[in-house]
Amino acid sequence: MNPKRKQRLLLILAMIAAVFVAVALAMYSLSQSINLFKTPTQIANGEAEPGQTIRAGGLVVEGSVQRDSVGLGVRFNVTDGQSEVTIFYDGILPDLFREGQGIVALGSVDQSGLFTASQVLAKHDENYMPPEVMQALEEANARHSEASPEVHQSPASPEVAD
Repeated sequence: MNPKRKQRLLLILAMIAAVFVAVALAMYSLSQSINLFKTPTQIANGEAEPGQTIRAGGLVVEGSVQRDSVGLGVRFNVTDGQSEVTIFYDGILPDLFREGQGIVALGSVDQSGLFTASQVLAKHDENYMPPEVMQALEEANARHSEASPEVHQSPASPEVAD
């Protein structure tokens, strides 16, 4: 084989290897920075690995907000209509945070199932709900209505007892 041809082949192979390594490093980096969204039902079912950074969202349960007497810590429950997850956040909550409103929290679940948030985001006006939260609530309501169908009577045709 010609020495120049051999050099050219080695150069092409080195370039292919370098591209492969660059793509592999980029894929690894991207996989480490993805924060998956999990519903309270998925978290309660153990679908979130302890220590994995995820986003969790739902509606803040009425009467569940408990503030620490010392510091900025707050503990509250979030629901998707089926399950509830307790979230602990040590920081200043958004001004629009309140019970009954949709939130998304970034953080991780520990071994006991407590979600420790590093960031809490609240909706920005009364008509907005994060898309993931809205979809999770709609799916939970659909599953709930399939599991327990109700019989509805039409007000125009009441039953008449004989």
